[in-house]
Amino acid sequence: MTTNQTLETTPLHWRGINHLALITTDMDATVRFYHGVLGARLVATIGKPEFRHYFFEFGPQCTVAFFEFAGANLEPFIKAAGVPDPRAAQFDHLALNLPDEDALHDLRRRLKSAGDEVTDVIDHGSVRSIYFTDPNGIALEASWWVLDPTGRSSDYRDDRFFADANPVPAFQELLKATGGLTSVSSTQPS
Repeated sequence: MTTNQTLETTPLHWRGINHLALITTDMDATVRFYHGVLGARLVATIGKPEFRHYFFEFGPQCTVAFFEFAGANLEPFIKAAGVPDPRAAQFDHLALNLPDEDALHDLRRRLKSAGDEVTDVIDHGSVRSIYFTDPNGIALEASWWVLDPTGRSSDYRDDRFFADANPVPAFQELLKATGGLTSVSSTQPS
């Protein structure tokens, strides 16, 4: 639903993603992969009779967390990144950020030496990536920005970053001199 309400022009001061909460049916395998293979430090755990909730650090104040529900009958499935799947209509893959191309190649070697399947490095222009899955079948990507668009003001006319030849109306509004939106979306029913 779209409303005619406009947002304040003062941006919020986001500090990144606190955590993304995913589900595992095997927390032990998840710890061994995320901490052992990917090298993401386990920074917090919550244990209740109903569930476990573990957090892995991917940067300052940036974690990926997993729930393991006690007694839940869940059937994991493998979903490749970039391939639509009706079982995961709202989730495609999780992309993790690396500092440079050497780190990308190092992670690829680390995954291969652990026996994991991983793609060659894919050059997307402003970002280079590898793709793989975790023990839960979750599609993952590791990337580094060749040309980093974050942390700077947006020039919506810069086709290195904004390359959609047929952009949505909201983006067309951002292209106008005011740089604002005429309306925002609401999650409330009309």
